[in-house]
Amino acid sequence: AVAATFASSAFAQAKLYKWTDANGKVHYTDKMPTESAGRAAAELNKQGTVVRRTEAALTPEQKAELEREKQRKLEEEVAAKEQKRKDLALLNTYSSERDIDEARARALRTNEDAIKEAERKLADAQKRSEKLRADAEFYQKKPMPPQLKQDMQVNELELRTQTELIDAKKKEVAGINAKYDEDKRRFTDLTSASKTAQAGTGTAQR
Repeated sequence: AVAATFASSAFAQAKLYKWTDANGKVHYTDKMPTESAGRAAAELNKQGTVVRRTEAALTPEQKAELEREKQRKLEEEVAAKEQKRKDLALLNTYSSERDIDEARARALRTNEDAIKEAERKLADAQKRSEKLRADAEFYQKKPMPPQLKQDMQVNELELRTQTELIDAKKKEVAGINAKYDEDKRRFTDLTSASKTAQAGTGTAQR
C-alpha cells in the first residue's frame, strides 16, 4: 500500500514537456534537453493539459523590431502630450476665431514695422556709402586713412545686415499667416468637438 501510494504520488508529480526541435519535429519528454534551450515549450500535467508555456527566445531581428515599436509608441505618447499642451494653451489664449484674426493682424503689423525700420536704416547706410565713396576717391593715389577704411567696412556690414533682415522679415509673412491659419483650424476643431460633446450630453440627460 505504501509503495502504491508512493508510485501514485510520483506519477502525479511527474512532468511532461512538449517541445519542437530545429527540424520542426515535436517531442514529448520528462526533461527539457539542452538542445531545446531557447525554443518554445509547454509543460503538461498527467491529463495532457498545458499548465505552463515557455516562449521561444527572440531573434536579434525580433528584438530590434520590438525596440523600434517601443520607441515608436514612446514618441507617439510624447507627441500626444505635446499636442494636448498646445491645445490647452490655444484655448486659454483665444476665446473666439475673431481673437485669432486680431492676433494675426497685430503680428503682421509688427513685422511690417520691422521691415520699415530696416528699410530706413538701409537708406541711411546707402547715403553714408555714397559719401564714403566720394571721400575715398580723394585718396585714389595716396594711402587711405585707417579711420575712413574702417568706416567703409562698418557701413558695408550695415548694408548687408539690413538687406538680409528685410529679406527675412518679408519671408516671415508667409510663416505668420501659416501659423495663424493652423491655430484657427485647430481652434475650430476643438471648439466644434466640445460643442458636439455638450449637445450629446444634453440630449442624453433629457
